[in-house]
Amino acid sequence: MSARSKAPPPTLDLDRFLPYRLSVLSNTVSQAIAAMYGERFDLNVTQWRVIAVLGRYPDLSAVEVAERTRMDKVAVSRAVAELIAAGRLDRSTDRGDRRRSVLNLSQAGRSVYNEVAPLALACEARLQSVLTAAERATLETILDKLTTAGVGMLLTGKDLGMKQ
Repeated sequence: MSARSKAPPPTLDLDRFLPYRLSVLSNTVSQAIAAMYGERFDLNVTQWRVIAVLGRYPDLSAVEVAERTRMDKVAVSRAVAELIAAGRLDRSTDRGDRRRSVLNLSQAGRSVYNEVAPLALACEARLQSVLTAAERATLETILDKLTTAGVGMLLTGKDLGMKQ
């Protein structure tokens, strides 16, 4: 190759690109779980994720739900409004900070959570059934490391070729 010719740009092989593969896996599993609850409970994936988060972590604001799930704030806001209108969420003023509103599952929302959570756990168990106990433990370690690295990159822009 001469000094004047340039190397071709790298090719992005999506079938081997980790972020793409993780996204496809996540979407596949979410769609499988959604097939179990979607029609029965008239829920979409975003609404279920909001319910799941509030079922585990009550008294969050919509912004905190979006942060915890890494979902788009507008999508979360829309899902929250729909869930409130459907009577599945309650919004109230935070007792400690009157400027902040918090979300909680209503009785109807808790009922949905109590029925869908076991379906989600069964789906997880089926997915993990192809792994040995050692592979599951290794996967947990790897996911923790990748999550920490991913959050670090998002916060700092390091390793992304971005100027600081």
